[in-house]
Amino acid sequence: MIDLDLRYQTILLDAPAEGVLQLTLNRPDRYNAMTVTMFDELETAARAISVDRDVRVLVITGAGKAFCAGYDLDDAEELPSLSALGMLDRQEQAARALSAIRAVPVPVIAAINGPAAGGGMSLTLMADIRLGSPAAKFNAAFVRIGLSAGDLGTSWLLPRLIGPSVAAEIGFTGRVVGAEEAERLGLLNTLTADDDLLERTLAMARQICANSPGGIRMSKRALQANMEISSFAAALELENRGQALLTRCEDMTEALDAFKAKRTPIFSGR
Repeated sequence: MIDLDLRYQTILLDAPAEGVLQLTLNRPDRYNAMTVTMFDELETAARAISVDRDVRVLVITGAGKAFCAGYDLDDAEELPSLSALGMLDRQEQAARALSAIRAVPVPVIAAINGPAAGGGMSLTLMADIRLGSPAAKFNAAFVRIGLSAGDLGTSWLLPRLIGPSVAAEIGFTGRVVGAEEAERLGLLNTLTADDDLLERTLAMARQICANSPGGIRMSKRALQANMEISSFAAALELENRGQALLTRCEDMTEALDAFKAKRTPIFSGR
């Protein structure tokens, strides 16, 4: 069970609805920029969420006017002084934190309330679903500070989401992608109104929670795993095992009975 009273320095945890956990990046004075402490806290929270069976959906958003401005430039000042292995340790720490968010076994929804730049954009890509307000904007800013767009999973996830050519253009130019363009490209699932981002996000979360917990978890596992395999046959094998496993769970029996009870005939020709 997640301890909502546990105090973090850079994030807040809240339960806005049954089965829904909200993780808020909480450095609004720094536009929720990432620090070493935030990476540690994201990884710790993600691992706790992963073993809490009461959590059915994770929502991630930012406090204040931004989602996340990327790596805090005050923290970045020390990077040139680190050894090559020291820098690799720092990079791997950040990658572990974001990977832990993506590995959460329940659906992750990013409610993007403002700018998501650099590592902040990478964090949005770890979500399964992204909703954004008109203030949402994205910036793969790595090349603008002398780094590679191949950072924190972006070079793998972004081309799969919006296509390799558009991903290359965004990565090479470092330009800002506004909310309307992001929705058109598929970077946002839904563009909300100014004042209903969290309301719309929670409505989607409740819709997910209405379904079988086991079915949702296995669906996420199949969707993620089958992005990484190289054959249709292997995808079918994974899907077959998942479906066979679910038929041995109580969730499936209960969900099927409930569906049958409220089903209306599609054809009425007899």
